[in-house]
Amino acid sequence: AKKYPGDAGRMRRMSIVEEDGEKRINMAYLSIVGSHAVNGVAALHSEIIKSETFREFYEMYPERFQNKTNGITPRRWLLLCNPGLSDIIAEKIGEEWVTDLYQLQNLKKFADDENFLRNIIKVKQENKMKLAEYIQENYNIKVNTSSIFDIHVKRIHEYKRQLLNCFHIITLYNRLKRDPNQAFVPRTIMVGGKAAPGYHMAKLIIKLINSVAKVINNDPIIGDRLKVVYLENYRVSLAEKIIPAADLSEQISTAGTEASGTGNMKFMLNGALTIGTLDGANVEMREEMGDENIFIFGMKVNEVEELKRSGYHPQEYYERNRDLKQVLDQIKGGFFSPEEPGMFTDIYNSVMYNDRFCLLKDYEDYIKCQDSVSEVFKDPLQWAKMCVLNIASSGKFSSDRTISEYARDIWGVEPNDIKLPPPHEGLDSMDSKPPQKK
Repeated sequence: AKKYPGDAGRMRRMSIVEEDGEKRINMAYLSIVGSHAVNGVAALHSEIIKSETFREFYEMYPERFQNKTNGITPRRWLLLCNPGLSDIIAEKIGEEWVTDLYQLQNLKKFADDENFLRNIIKVKQENKMKLAEYIQENYNIKVNTSSIFDIHVKRIHEYKRQLLNCFHIITLYNRLKRDPNQAFVPRTIMVGGKAAPGYHMAKLIIKLINSVAKVINNDPIIGDRLKVVYLENYRVSLAEKIIPAADLSEQISTAGTEASGTGNMKFMLNGALTIGTLDGANVEMREEMGDENIFIFGMKVNEVEELKRSGYHPQEYYERNRDLKQVLDQIKGGFFSPEEPGMFTDIYNSVMYNDRFCLLKDYEDYIKCQDSVSEVFKDPLQWAKMCVLNIASSGKFSSDRTISEYARDIWGVEPNDIKLPPPHEGLDSMDSKPPQKK
């Protein structure tokens, strides 16, 4: 009231006790008022928080708002889960990267070293063969290890757009059925993740992907050129098998909806290339590695906002794109659920009449981008070079950097390298020497 005298509207909008309808405490507002620091978890996320989500709070307390881009631990997500890749990196640049991930930038000078690139290819192939073995044992699906291992693993949610990936899978299937003799870069598409127990649409998307997989995997005309695997019970121990074997990482959320993502960083660190939108940490990943080493498609945040402001009519995209129309007609008509033809009507209706996450708008660009992926994959050394440049650009995305920034900028303490004992030993077992400042 002191800062904005007479502005009752602003006071009402910023009230910790919500003024509209039933009186409730707004926990986000309470957190901002009661905290000395508020941060987003990627540069784009932090900007959205300041310009949209909490704009009026940012205007009142600008000094409280900051950014801390998420990170991942290279000990688990490279050293432990991908020993083959860790070894060939250590042979070239030593082992300092284990505790200082920025050291990986020293790999850039080997991006044109054919022997090194062939070693990268060899390690990736070994990891793919291990994952193929796991899939054969657990799902009884034989996959082609020379195919693109195209992987989409994360929580199942409409904004993460597993459904858009499914549209691409069906599009590839339809192409092969139309012309079985065409030149086709083989793909094994893996999707994994869990849905919230009461989330009907997410459960239905899982069901659709499994139904599509059943049709494709049992079609003799398709053979091993296209396989679809739904990875059940996705968890850390399974991620440690999947991520080292990935060729392509799917990070395809609608721009402006993903806070950061960390799976994107894990794949990058393990030498998978990313197909994605300019959302979350993908934006910073692209800045680090360069435009030419990532496959970007789709609308930007401002374009999504403009589309929704000007009026988005998904049916227009359905009518003018033959491939998209065929995909949606198959889903609606029961092609993938002959025993229950109306099973996926809710999915059809959701994208045709309430496409909140702009799947139909981004579909055409996504398909073109996926075709570019297939073209590059035909040149193994070019692909491997891009993988090396991804790995070499991962330094920023270490959780060591993130935690150091939290320590200095938010908690007001200096980071140190004192090692905590295992939980069962208790703090008494800690070395009594003062910690070494970094």
